[in-house]
Amino acid sequence: MIWRHLLALGTLLPLTVAAGDAAAAKTGLLGDVTFTEYSTYASSAELARRLVSPLNVLRLQHQAAATHVGISEQPIDLAREHFALYVPAREPAAGYALLVFVPPWPQAEIPPRWIPALERLGVILVSAANAGNDANVLDRRDPLALLAAHNVMSRYHVDPARVFIGGFSGGSRVALRLALGYPDLFRGALLDAGSDVIGEQIPSPPRDLLYRFQESTRLVYLTGERDVFHEDADQRSRQSLRTWCVFDVDNQTMPWTGHELADGSSLERALKSLAVHRSAEPGKLASCRASMDSLLSQQLDQAQGLIASGASGPARQLLDQIDTHYGGLAAPRSVELAQRLSGVP
Repeated sequence: MIWRHLLALGTLLPLTVAAGDAAAAKTGLLGDVTFTEYSTYASSAELARRLVSPLNVLRLQHQAAATHVGISEQPIDLAREHFALYVPAREPAAGYALLVFVPPWPQAEIPPRWIPALERLGVILVSAANAGNDANVLDRRDPLALLAAHNVMSRYHVDPARVFIGGFSGGSRVALRLALGYPDLFRGALLDAGSDVIGEQIPSPPRDLLYRFQESTRLVYLTGERDVFHEDADQRSRQSLRTWCVFDVDNQTMPWTGHELADGSSLERALKSLAVHRSAEPGKLASCRASMDSLLSQQLDQAQGLIASGASGPARQLLDQIDTHYGGLAAPRSVELAQRLSGVP
């Protein structure tokens, strides 16, 4: 598991990358595809930095050091993995769009009803095998999606401004966390009947990545109107995005539909929406960020005061709450306070 890979960055082994196979750049429906290229995006250290809260990374590093557990640079062995692809016959002038799809099921498959929309819009779809809801998120679902994106972009002419992550149900929740942690790769996320609350189920990444997510990522929610449970979850998720100063959000509903995979026309509508980025008003974004930073500073000051007064229990509890909600935005100060509290440099 990735928990055993999170040691200090200085101990990481060199990354080796195999050359892409130009001859493999075929079109149409491609099953049982294998990839060979690794990416630093999918390394254990980078997954931890972007997707795990800083205090949890600190705990895992201490645990790994105490147990003398070795490290693996990459949690995935690509020689064992298989993917499904659909590549439209005609390449758009600016390059293909790319949708990395995280499924809730274990098979690597392309939904047949999506193929006409993918063909019309010039969108490559890639999906990994054994990346369903039963698979470990950090060990498999996250790195498989990242490696799929990297390898498709190595084999095909892909427009980097139209690289998207998406999923259905539980896979959609994975897509949201990857969009938040990797805004320098994914420019948008298609959330088909699945979402989470930022600051509760998903920690914030470091400040530079959060700011990029706020500025450049578009999110499209797509849920059946009769899927009441996920409609409610979507509403809470969108509210949390506003709190986190994320405003480029579109909400689409599929009429007369329950908890079902999107049909072809709904997918096409959502993909078209993903391509329409709307920048936040600079004043609105700056004001929201200032308010967020003020609240964070107040809580960190409170934790520092508790530590200074010797109230280690309440201080530890407050730091855990800050870490869960603010994640990487609270670092490095949250980490410094936690180390002062534990006496570990």
